Formats: sequence, C-alpha cells, structure tokens
Amino acid sequence: MKLLQYKEKNQVKLGIKTEQGIINVEAASLATGLPVPATMEGLIEGGTEALAQLGLIVRAVSAMHGHTCVMEERTISFAPVVSTPQKIICVGLNYRKHAEETKADIPTSPILFNKFANALTGHGHAVKLPTKSNEVDYEAELTIVIGKTAKDVEESDALDYVFGYSCANDLSARNLQRRTSQWMLGKSCDGFAPIGPYIVTADEVIDPDALTIACTVNGIRKQHSNTADMIFSCRAIISYISKHMTLVPGDIIMTGTPEGVVIGYPRDERVYLKAGDVVTVEIEQLGELTITMVDSH
Repeated sequence: MKLLQYKEKNQVKLGIKTEQGIINVEAASLATGLPVPATMEGLIEGGTEALAQLGLIVRAVSAMHGHTCVMEERTISFAPVVSTPQKIICVGLNYRKHAEETKADIPTSPILFNKFANALTGHGHAVKLPTKSNEVDYEAELTIVIGKTAKDVEESDALDYVFGYSCANDLSARNLQRRTSQWMLGKSCDGFAPIGPYIVTADEVIDPDALTIACTVNGIRKQHSNTADMIFSCRAIISYISKHMTLVPGDIIMTGTPEGVVIGYPRDERVYLKAGDVVTVEIEQLGELTITMVDSH
C-alpha cells in the first residue's frame, strides 16, 4: 500500500493512495464500520493486523464509487509521512561514487548523524533558505521507516523490522556542515528533511538495494544512480544501528545520497540552491517528492 499524511483544518490525517484517489482513512472507517488507527503512528504500532484491516477498508471503499471519503490527490496538502519520529538517523558517504566525487575515503563503518523533527516537511511544500548559508545542497535519499522495535538485530533478519520506504531529501547547508567536525548544524535547519509523498509498505518493495534513484533541479537531472551503489545495504544499516541503540516503530533512517550533489563539482562550477528552485527526488516504486526553495524573509 501507499500511505500518506495530509493536513486538513490544522489536523494531520492519514490517507491511502489508490486508483480512485486518496482515501480519508478516518472517514472511510466511519463509513464502513471497520475500525482502524487514524494516525500513521498508530498504524505503524498496529503492525500487520492494522495493515490487514486497512486492506479491508480499501476494498470496501472501492465498491462505493464516488464516496465522499475519496479525494483527488491534487486537492490535498501533504504532511511528512511520519509526524513524531523518536529518531531521525542519517547515513553519510554511503554511495561509492559519492565518496569518490568528494574525494573522501570509503567508510569502513556507517557514518551516522542526526536530524530533528523541526527539519521535517512534506511533499509540495516550500523550504526556506537559511539566513546563515548560501551553500544549500540537495541529496536524494531512500528512507527506511522502522515498524518494530529492533535491538541487536542480525543482517539476515533486518528487513523484517521495516514498515516501509519513502523518498527524502537530505538538504545540507555545506558551509555550516563543515564549520566543525560535527555535521549536525548544516543538516538540521528548519525544513531540511522533506519526506514523502508516501510510505510504500515493505511488502511492495522486493529489494530496497536495487532501486533507481534520481534528483532534478528545475527539471534538470543532477543525480541518477541505483541503491545498489550503497556501501552499506539497508540490512547492514539497520543491523548496525540496532546494535548500538534500540530502534522503535516510526524511527526514520535516511540511507545516504548518490553522486551528483553540488559539493561534488569543482569549486568554480558549484551552483547551490536558490529561491525559486524546484527540487524533485524520484525513487523507483516510491514516487516523486518535490519541494520549492524560498527566501527566508
């Protein structure tokens, strides 16, 4: 299933993308009499049982042609696919060609850093350029949403703990990122973690380590690769993190970006993001995530 969150009257609602349109889960539950969690967090916590109930709702609504609980996608305002993750964990330099373009050593262990909830934003939204940086870069990334509590997980079992996958953009203020040895400041500006538009449930993604991933700026392709170029696979990342900290349902892991980022160009050829730029991340099977950069004023 393709799941999403959208805003309605200052509330975040749970939706399902179908061929008919976007199903308002709360309204559909009332219409069909089938109980189901009304929030993404509740759905993730509910696991396979909640997803199975959601499947029943989709089938029931499909039989109600033109029901008011189905909306046109163009009419909704997307929210981040997860509202309150306990953790947003990011992996740096996780694509071989990206490490090579930045002239960095190939990591022997995953390089981990973090973002915070203030960085979350949704598909179709504007992201303000920070006043303290004119070096904002794009980073297309496959994102994992954890579905079950994971502690000391082996690689062979790691994907069993995944609820689903999403597109994300690890926006980065490069001057702030390199100000110190810690990257956090350049990664956690407001709106610097767009994620969405959907969570595609894990059962629909056969191999997360074999997905085409791309990024365009104003329609011009900047990144084009495959998650097969990742140094550490999704299994390896989940297992590694779980052996150092407990992952819980709703946690987000951004798995790194391929080559083609601005900082990978020679210094005199770097063109950083500016107001008005439209940035789209596209990942095979997962959809397209688009944001627009705007002035902070």
